[in-house]
Amino acid sequence: SQSEEETLTELHQASSVPYRTRNRAWMLKLNAQGRNVPEIAQILSCHEHTVRATIQRWRDRGWVGLWEAQGRGALKD
Repeated sequence: SQSEEETLTELHQASSVPYRTRNRAWMLKLNAQGRNVPEIAQILSCHEHTVRATIQRWRDRGWVGLWEAQGRGALKD
C-alpha cells in the first residue's frame, strides 16, 4: 500500500535505524516497485538468498520481520 511504501522509504533513510533493517526496507521497496530478486540482489550487492529470506520474513511477520531476531550477536551480561 502507499502507506507501507512511505514507511519503508522512511526506514531506509533513517540514520537511527540499524543498517540491516534499512537494507531490508530497501529490498522490500524495490520488490514492491516490481524489481525481481536477482535485480534487487545486484543493486544491494548481496546474495539472492538474502533477498528471498527478507521477502519471506515480511510475508510471515510483517514489520517485525525487518528487525534483527532476539538472540543474534554477542551475548551481553
